[in-house]
Amino acid sequence: MEETIEPGTIRVIDGQTRIYQEGYWIKTYPVPEDTLLAKKRLIQALTRRLFNHTEHGLNIPGNRLDEAKATYEAETDPAKKRVKGAMYAGAMFNRATDIFTKLVELQALGVQISSSNDLMRECGRCLQEALSLCRLVLHRSGEEGIDELWGEPFRAFSIPIDAFYESRYVKIGQAMRTIDQIADAMVDYIGSSPMFASLEPTVREFAYYAKIKTETLRTDREVFEVWANLVTAGERLSGFKPIFIDPENEQEKRKASFGTQLICNGRDLIFYITRARVSMPKSTDDFVDRCKTYSIKGTVDVMPIHLPA
Repeated sequence: MEETIEPGTIRVIDGQTRIYQEGYWIKTYPVPEDTLLAKKRLIQALTRRLFNHTEHGLNIPGNRLDEAKATYEAETDPAKKRVKGAMYAGAMFNRATDIFTKLVELQALGVQISSSNDLMRECGRCLQEALSLCRLVLHRSGEEGIDELWGEPFRAFSIPIDAFYESRYVKIGQAMRTIDQIADAMVDYIGSSPMFASLEPTVREFAYYAKIKTETLRTDREVFEVWANLVTAGERLSGFKPIFIDPENEQEKRKASFGTQLICNGRDLIFYITRARVSMPKSTDDFVDRCKTYSIKGTVDVMPIHLPA
């Protein structure tokens, strides 16, 4: 009988402590002590990561919050209002980080800071209002928002640190599952074509290293090897060469071109998910649909690329 493993189960596997979430055994890291200093560092790191994965131009300094709010509220053009709203949210995140930084400095001087402190409440308000505007913010790819990532600074502020880290493992497991979903679509729908019949090992290798990178923090001593493995596996995937039956057949060349571009799209999407460490369900569903279309029609709604000789 197959063993039933409860989510949150922790085991030492090959000398590494891992937690079971979403069907995956995920590498764990020590949880820092729940202090204002630890929360400040966590919120700062999450805010930097947020701006790193969202569209450009949102990292507005907190001291320009009033300007950002005024220009957002005055804008009437819907497209511009979305962008200005995202910029306003960015300024609020930075204002919250500024406040938290000063609170930690006061605490270091011996000043006791309670959760009911006016500045603590203002910090929470900024984070919550920024979160309410997450629908206006797109991932750097321009394909969709990543609400889970956008909400993390507020969660780190409002719940104990150990609870935050526990929730992160759930999101990492969801990201891993999405990576496998994308890889399955590439194998099942692109790899079903005879010219891409040998695609599966290259796809699976890339997905394997992507999942390892998803669970590995940048501070981990193994990150150098992990990242190098992922990048080189991605290069092998994007460089995959289809096998032509008739190299002079225009229809076959067109199908190969679309398939090759679709493989590159899948690689890029897995990279986005791996770096953000959250799933991107809309982009994933769209990609799977394009793969299905390709398996039926031999074409898809991506621009074909020129295949090297």
